[in-house]
Amino acid sequence: MAITRYSQIVMPQDANVVGTLFGGQMVSWMDIAAAKSAHRFIKGTPANITVTRAIDAIEFKQPVHVGDWVNFTSKVIKTGNTSIVIRVEAYKECEDSDQVLACTGIFTMVSVKKDESGTYHKITHGKSL
Repeated sequence: MAITRYSQIVMPQDANVVGTLFGGQMVSWMDIAAAKSAHRFIKGTPANITVTRAIDAIEFKQPVHVGDWVNFTSKVIKTGNTSIVIRVEAYKECEDSDQVLACTGIFTMVSVKKDESGTYHKITHGKSL
């Protein structure tokens, strides 16, 4: 399965009280990276979209500072009938170093389809690795 890439720059409004990237913002960006991988994975299936079902094993390894870039890589590592499990890695890029692993996480996405009434329901995506 292909690796999906996504990047963000850390702005002052993304910082916590000690001047590093707020952990909740990191997790939000990682969720977007996982969603991008899941979106690519379900192309050509009956599913319309994927939604986040679970976020597991988040580990903050290095602080990220205002002005640093965060480069995300995400990859589907497991599939179920409706689920897609994605590993996301976040690398900080700053003046001193090119790529330093800052955070990792495992995200479970679920494939869904909208019915005639506008309600979303889980649907089998029919794909495997």
